[in-house]
Amino acid sequence: MTDATVSEPGHRLKPLSSAMLRELSVRSDVRGAAQSLGHYGLIILIGALIWTVSRSYGILWALPLMAVQGYLVAFLFMAVHETAHKTAFKSRGLNLAVGYLSAFIIGLPYEYYCLFHWDHHRYTQDPYKDPELIVGVKPKSDTQLAIAYSGLLQVAGRLRLMLGHAVTGKVVVPWIPESKRAIIVTEARVYVALYALLLALSLWSSSALLLWVWIVPLITGQFFLRPYLYAEHTGCESTRSAFQNTRTTYTGALVKWIAWNMPYHVEHHAYPSIPFHALPKLNEIVDGEIVYRGRGYVRTTIETWAWFRRQR
Repeated sequence: MTDATVSEPGHRLKPLSSAMLRELSVRSDVRGAAQSLGHYGLIILIGALIWTVSRSYGILWALPLMAVQGYLVAFLFMAVHETAHKTAFKSRGLNLAVGYLSAFIIGLPYEYYCLFHWDHHRYTQDPYKDPELIVGVKPKSDTQLAIAYSGLLQVAGRLRLMLGHAVTGKVVVPWIPESKRAIIVTEARVYVALYALLLALSLWSSSALLLWVWIVPLITGQFFLRPYLYAEHTGCESTRSAFQNTRTTYTGALVKWIAWNMPYHVEHHAYPSIPFHALPKLNEIVDGEIVYRGRGYVRTTIETWAWFRRQR
Protein backbone atom coordinates (compact mmCIF):
# COMPACT_ATOMS: atom_id res chain seq x y z
CA MET A 1 0.00 0.00 0.00
CA THR A 2 1.05 3.61 -0.41
CA ASP A 3 2.24 5.94 2.32
CA ALA A 4 -1.14 7.64 2.11
CA THR A 5 -2.86 4.56 3.44
CA VAL A 6 -0.37 3.20 5.96
CA SER A 7 0.86 4.99 9.05
CA GLU A 8 2.81 3.85 12.04
CA PRO A 9 1.00 3.72 15.41
CA GLY A 10 1.84 6.70 17.56
CA HIS A 11 2.30 4.69 20.75
CA ARG A 12 1.57 1.35 22.34
CA LEU A 13 -2.19 0.89 22.43
CA LYS A 14 -3.69 1.33 25.86
CA PRO A 15 -6.95 -0.59 26.31
CA LEU A 16 -10.05 1.39 27.06
CA SER A 17 -10.82 1.62 30.75
CA SER A 18 -13.71 -0.50 31.96
CA ALA A 19 -15.75 2.64 32.59
CA MET A 20 -15.12 4.00 29.10
CA LEU A 21 -15.90 0.65 27.49
CA ARG A 22 -19.18 0.43 29.42
CA GLU A 23 -20.09 3.98 28.40
CA LEU A 24 -19.39 3.38 24.72
CA SER A 25 -21.10 -0.02 24.73
CA VAL A 26 -24.50 1.30 25.79
CA ARG A 27 -27.10 0.21 23.24
CA SER A 28 -30.06 2.34 22.35
CA ASP A 29 -33.44 1.46 20.90
CA VAL A 30 -33.91 5.15 20.01
CA ARG A 31 -30.66 5.41 18.06
CA GLY A 32 -31.31 2.08 16.37
CA ALA A 33 -34.86 3.07 15.45
CA ALA A 34 -33.74 6.44 14.08
CA GLN A 35 -31.10 4.78 11.88
CA SER A 36 -33.40 2.00 10.69
CA LEU A 37 -36.42 4.21 10.03
CA GLY A 38 -34.25 6.73 8.22
CA HIS A 39 -32.70 4.08 6.00
CA TYR A 40 -35.97 2.30 5.27
CA GLY A 41 -37.81 5.59 4.90
CA LEU A 42 -35.47 6.62 2.09
CA ILE A 43 -35.90 3.24 0.40
CA ILE A 44 -39.69 3.59 0.49
CA LEU A 45 -39.54 7.19 -0.74
CA ILE A 46 -37.19 6.44 -3.65
CA GLY A 47 -39.15 3.30 -4.46
CA ALA A 48 -42.37 5.31 -4.69
CA LEU A 49 -40.65 7.84 -6.96
CA ILE A 50 -39.33 5.05 -9.22
CA TRP A 51 -42.80 3.60 -9.61
CA THR A 52 -44.42 6.98 -10.22
CA VAL A 53 -41.83 8.16 -12.74
CA SER A 54 -41.71 4.83 -14.59
CA ARG A 55 -45.50 4.73 -14.96
CA SER A 56 -45.75 8.36 -16.06
CA TYR A 57 -42.68 8.75 -18.29
CA GLY A 58 -41.22 5.30 -18.88
CA ILE A 59 -38.64 3.19 -17.08
CA LEU A 60 -35.65 4.92 -18.69
CA TRP A 61 -36.45 8.13 -16.82
CA ALA A 62 -36.37 6.22 -13.55
CA LEU A 63 -32.88 4.79 -14.06
CA PRO A 64 -31.07 7.49 -12.00
CA LEU A 65 -33.49 6.88 -9.15
CA MET A 66 -32.87 3.14 -9.45
CA ALA A 67 -29.13 3.74 -9.02
CA VAL A 68 -29.83 5.64 -5.78
CA GLN A 69 -32.22 2.89 -4.69
CA GLY A 70 -29.54 0.33 -5.45
CA TYR A 71 -27.10 2.03 -3.11
CA LEU A 72 -29.68 2.16 -0.33
CA VAL A 73 -31.00 -1.39 -0.74
CA ALA A 74 -27.57 -3.01 -1.07
CA PHE A 75 -26.38 -1.19 2.04
CA LEU A 76 -29.10 -2.83 4.10
CA PHE A 77 -26.22 -5.27 4.48
CA MET A 78 -25.09 -2.90 7.22
CA ALA A 79 -28.36 -3.37 9.08
CA VAL A 80 -27.86 -7.13 8.86
CA HIS A 81 -24.30 -6.75 10.09
CA GLU A 82 -25.13 -4.53 13.05
CA THR A 83 -28.10 -6.62 14.15
CA ALA A 84 -25.98 -9.78 13.83
CA HIS A 85 -23.85 -8.27 16.60
CA LYS A 86 -27.09 -7.46 18.50
CA THR A 87 -25.81 -3.89 18.92
CA ALA A 88 -28.23 -2.00 16.66
CA PHE A 89 -30.82 -1.93 19.46
CA LYS A 90 -30.94 -2.58 23.17
CA SER A 91 -33.93 -4.84 22.55
CA ARG A 92 -33.02 -8.30 21.27
CA GLY A 93 -36.42 -8.52 19.60
CA LEU A 94 -35.82 -5.34 17.59
CA ASN A 95 -32.38 -6.58 16.56
CA LEU A 96 -33.91 -9.80 15.27
CA ALA A 97 -36.86 -8.09 13.54
CA VAL A 98 -34.72 -5.61 11.62
CA GLY A 99 -32.06 -8.24 11.01
CA TYR A 100 -34.44 -10.82 9.55
CA LEU A 101 -36.23 -8.25 7.37
CA SER A 102 -33.02 -6.69 6.03
CA ALA A 103 -31.43 -10.09 5.40
CA PHE A 104 -34.48 -11.25 3.45
CA ILE A 105 -34.42 -8.12 1.29
CA ILE A 106 -30.77 -8.57 0.32
CA GLY A 107 -30.97 -12.34 -0.12
CA LEU A 108 -28.59 -13.22 2.71
CA PRO A 109 -30.12 -15.64 5.28
CA TYR A 110 -29.76 -14.03 8.69
CA GLU A 111 -28.89 -17.02 10.89
CA TYR A 112 -26.38 -18.19 8.32
CA TYR A 113 -24.75 -14.77 8.18
CA CYS A 114 -24.50 -14.52 11.98
CA LEU A 115 -22.42 -17.71 12.09
CA PHE A 116 -20.40 -16.73 9.01
CA HIS A 117 -19.60 -13.33 10.55
CA TRP A 118 -18.74 -14.78 13.94
CA ASP A 119 -15.93 -16.79 12.36
CA HIS A 120 -14.84 -13.75 10.34
CA HIS A 121 -14.23 -11.88 13.60
CA ARG A 122 -12.54 -14.86 15.22
CA TYR A 123 -10.19 -15.49 12.28
CA THR A 124 -9.88 -12.15 10.48
CA GLN A 125 -7.37 -12.38 7.61
CA ASP A 126 -6.56 -16.04 8.29
CA PRO A 127 -6.61 -17.50 4.75
CA TYR A 128 -7.59 -20.94 6.04
CA LYS A 129 -10.28 -19.98 8.58
CA ASP A 130 -11.71 -16.55 7.72
CA PRO A 131 -14.93 -17.28 5.76
CA GLU A 132 -14.59 -14.03 3.82
CA LEU A 133 -11.27 -15.25 2.42
CA ILE A 134 -12.41 -18.83 1.93
CA VAL A 135 -15.35 -17.82 -0.27
CA GLY A 136 -13.56 -14.81 -1.74
CA VAL A 137 -12.79 -14.66 -5.43
CA LYS A 138 -9.22 -14.86 -6.69
CA PRO A 139 -9.26 -13.01 -10.03
CA LYS A 140 -6.64 -14.07 -12.58
CA SER A 141 -7.25 -11.27 -15.09
CA ASP A 142 -8.49 -7.69 -15.18
CA THR A 143 -11.79 -8.92 -16.59
CA GLN A 144 -12.27 -11.31 -13.66
CA LEU A 145 -11.23 -8.53 -11.30
CA ALA A 146 -13.84 -6.18 -12.77
CA ILE A 147 -16.50 -8.87 -12.38
CA ALA A 148 -15.41 -9.39 -8.77
CA TYR A 149 -15.78 -5.67 -8.07
CA SER A 150 -19.29 -5.77 -9.52
CA GLY A 151 -20.35 -8.03 -6.65
CA LEU A 152 -22.38 -10.21 -9.01
CA LEU A 153 -20.31 -13.34 -8.38
CA GLN A 154 -20.72 -12.96 -4.64
CA VAL A 155 -24.50 -12.57 -4.90
CA ALA A 156 -24.76 -15.54 -7.26
CA GLY A 157 -22.62 -17.60 -4.91
CA ARG A 158 -24.70 -16.96 -1.82
CA LEU A 159 -27.96 -17.57 -3.69
CA ARG A 160 -26.56 -20.83 -5.04
CA LEU A 161 -25.51 -21.82 -1.52
CA MET A 162 -28.95 -20.96 -0.13
CA LEU A 163 -30.66 -23.02 -2.84
CA GLY A 164 -28.28 -25.89 -2.15
CA HIS A 165 -29.17 -25.82 1.55
CA ALA A 166 -32.88 -25.70 0.73
CA VAL A 167 -32.90 -28.45 -1.89
CA THR A 168 -30.36 -30.93 -0.53
CA GLY A 169 -30.85 -30.33 3.18
CA LYS A 170 -27.09 -30.53 3.62
CA VAL A 171 -24.74 -27.92 5.09
CA VAL A 172 -21.01 -28.60 4.72
CA VAL A 173 -19.32 -25.22 5.14
CA PRO A 174 -16.94 -25.29 8.14
CA TRP A 175 -18.27 -22.18 9.87
CA ILE A 176 -21.66 -23.78 10.50
CA PRO A 177 -21.44 -26.16 13.48
CA GLU A 178 -23.31 -29.45 13.38
CA SER A 179 -25.77 -28.25 16.02
CA LYS A 180 -26.88 -25.32 13.82
CA ARG A 181 -27.18 -27.03 10.45
CA ALA A 182 -30.86 -27.93 10.77
CA ILE A 183 -31.66 -24.27 11.50
CA ILE A 184 -29.73 -23.16 8.42
CA VAL A 185 -31.60 -25.64 6.20
CA THR A 186 -34.98 -24.55 7.57
CA GLU A 187 -34.07 -20.90 7.15
CA ALA A 188 -33.01 -21.45 3.53
CA ARG A 189 -36.27 -23.26 2.75
CA VAL A 190 -38.35 -20.46 4.27
CA TYR A 191 -36.46 -17.85 2.23
CA VAL A 192 -36.85 -19.80 -1.01
CA ALA A 193 -40.57 -20.37 -0.36
CA LEU A 194 -41.18 -16.67 0.32
CA TYR A 195 -39.25 -15.59 -2.77
CA ALA A 196 -41.27 -18.06 -4.85
CA LEU A 197 -44.49 -16.69 -3.36
CA LEU A 198 -43.54 -13.10 -4.21
CA LEU A 199 -42.63 -14.16 -7.75
CA ALA A 200 -45.95 -15.94 -8.15
CA LEU A 201 -47.88 -12.92 -6.86
CA SER A 202 -46.00 -10.60 -9.22
CA LEU A 203 -46.75 -12.84 -12.20
CA TRP A 204 -50.38 -13.28 -11.18
CA SER A 205 -50.89 -9.52 -10.88
CA SER A 206 -48.74 -8.77 -13.95
CA SER A 207 -46.86 -6.26 -11.83
CA ALA A 208 -43.23 -5.21 -12.31
CA LEU A 209 -43.22 -3.24 -9.05
CA LEU A 210 -40.82 -5.54 -7.18
CA LEU A 211 -38.58 -5.86 -10.22
CA TRP A 212 -37.96 -2.12 -10.57
CA VAL A 213 -37.98 -1.01 -6.92
CA TRP A 214 -36.21 -4.04 -5.39
CA ILE A 215 -34.58 -6.67 -7.61
CA VAL A 216 -32.86 -4.50 -10.23
CA PRO A 217 -31.70 -1.95 -7.61
CA LEU A 218 -30.37 -4.76 -5.40
CA ILE A 219 -28.28 -6.08 -8.29
CA THR A 220 -26.98 -2.67 -9.38
CA GLY A 221 -26.29 -1.73 -5.78
CA GLN A 222 -23.60 -4.41 -5.58
CA PHE A 223 -21.41 -2.14 -7.74
CA PHE A 224 -21.36 0.25 -4.76
CA LEU A 225 -21.27 -2.33 -1.96
CA ARG A 226 -18.46 -4.61 -3.15
CA PRO A 227 -15.73 -1.92 -3.43
CA TYR A 228 -16.78 -0.75 0.03
CA LEU A 229 -16.41 -4.29 1.43
CA TYR A 230 -13.06 -4.81 -0.26
CA ALA A 231 -11.81 -1.67 1.48
CA GLU A 232 -12.30 -3.24 4.92
CA HIS A 233 -9.39 -5.70 4.87
CA THR A 234 -7.80 -5.95 1.42
CA GLY A 235 -4.05 -5.45 1.58
CA CYS A 236 -3.97 -5.39 5.39
CA GLU A 237 -1.77 -7.70 7.43
CA SER A 238 -2.51 -11.28 8.47
CA THR A 239 -2.22 -10.71 12.20
CA ARG A 240 -4.56 -11.00 15.17
CA SER A 241 -4.55 -7.25 15.82
CA ALA A 242 -7.54 -5.32 14.46
CA PHE A 243 -5.25 -2.30 14.25
CA GLN A 244 -3.17 -4.13 11.64
CA ASN A 245 -5.58 -6.47 9.83
CA THR A 246 -8.38 -3.97 9.17
CA ARG A 247 -8.74 -0.59 7.46
CA THR A 248 -10.72 2.47 8.54
CA THR A 249 -11.76 4.62 5.59
CA TYR A 250 -12.23 8.33 6.18
CA THR A 251 -15.17 9.53 4.12
CA GLY A 252 -18.11 11.91 4.06
CA ALA A 253 -20.96 12.06 6.57
CA LEU A 254 -23.60 10.75 4.14
CA VAL A 255 -21.55 7.67 3.24
CA LYS A 256 -20.94 6.96 6.92
CA TRP A 257 -24.64 7.31 7.67
CA ILE A 258 -25.76 4.94 4.91
CA ALA A 259 -23.06 2.46 6.01
CA TRP A 260 -24.10 2.66 9.68
CA ASN A 261 -20.66 4.09 10.61
CA MET A 262 -18.90 0.91 9.47
CA PRO A 263 -16.20 2.87 7.58
CA TYR A 264 -14.83 3.02 11.16
CA HIS A 265 -13.96 -0.61 10.65
CA VAL A 266 -10.78 -0.88 12.70
CA GLU A 267 -12.74 0.47 15.63
CA HIS A 268 -15.51 -2.07 15.07
CA HIS A 269 -13.14 -5.04 14.87
CA ALA A 270 -11.15 -3.91 17.89
CA TYR A 271 -14.26 -3.41 20.03
CA PRO A 272 -17.18 -5.28 18.39
CA SER A 273 -19.43 -4.81 21.43
CA ILE A 274 -19.57 -1.05 20.80
CA PRO A 275 -22.67 -0.07 18.75
CA PHE A 276 -22.53 1.80 15.46
CA HIS A 277 -23.55 5.17 16.88
CA ALA A 278 -20.58 5.24 19.31
CA LEU A 279 -17.90 4.47 16.71
CA PRO A 280 -17.14 8.13 15.85
CA LYS A 281 -16.37 8.80 19.51
CA LEU A 282 -14.24 5.65 19.68
CA ASN A 283 -12.35 6.86 16.60
CA GLU A 284 -11.40 10.03 18.44
CA ILE A 285 -9.78 7.88 21.12
CA VAL A 286 -7.91 5.34 18.97
CA ASP A 287 -7.33 7.28 15.73
CA GLY A 288 -3.57 7.54 16.32
CA GLU A 289 -3.27 3.75 16.49
CA ILE A 290 -4.86 2.99 13.12
CA VAL A 291 -2.31 1.62 10.64
CA TYR A 292 -4.38 1.26 7.46
CA ARG A 293 -6.23 4.47 6.68
CA GLY A 294 -8.30 4.87 3.54
CA ARG A 295 -8.74 8.39 2.19
CA GLY A 296 -12.14 8.12 0.56
CA TYR A 297 -13.57 5.16 -1.31
CA VAL A 298 -12.51 6.16 -4.80
CA ARG A 299 -8.87 6.38 -3.82
CA THR A 300 -9.06 3.27 -1.63
CA THR A 301 -10.70 1.27 -4.42
CA ILE A 302 -7.86 2.22 -6.79
CA GLU A 303 -5.41 0.97 -4.17
CA THR A 304 -7.23 -2.30 -3.42
CA TRP A 305 -7.57 -2.95 -7.17
CA ALA A 306 -3.80 -2.48 -7.52
CA TRP A 307 -3.22 -4.85 -4.59
CA PHE A 308 -5.30 -7.58 -6.23
CA ARG A 309 -3.36 -7.15 -9.46
CA ARG A 310 -0.05 -7.56 -7.62
CA GLN A 311 -1.22 -10.88 -6.18
CA ARG A 312 -1.57 -12.49 -9.61
